[in-house]
Amino acid sequence: MLLIHNDPAAMQRLSQAEQEKIMADVGGIMKELTANRELVGGAALTDVSQSRTVRVVDGAVATTDGPFAEVKEHLAGYITVDVASLERAIEIASRWPDARTGAMEVRPILDTITVDE
Repeated sequence: MLLIHNDPAAMQRLSQAEQEKIMADVGGIMKELTANRELVGGAALTDVSQSRTVRVVDGAVATTDGPFAEVKEHLAGYITVDVASLERAIEIASRWPDARTGAMEVRPILDTITVDE
């Protein structure tokens, strides 16, 4: 799994042309992954301001606004790929635009959950 971390403030500082270039770069990578049948799925996440952190403390549910940690970079989305090697996953992550302004985390999936219909 490729976890996409970015700094929303850094993205807002980019010009419209720079933002369009990033989207074109992502589109190109997604097209390649689809053509190679390496793309399993993925999703972009809403702005971190819409997130909630939930904990159970002494049996009571405690919910707070936002993420747990106060950081500049936030989990912005993920891409699940089925590739032949860790090196291929790292190569894909290194080309993802967020690797230049934020970070890409490459993490193997331990187990998957399926839902029977």
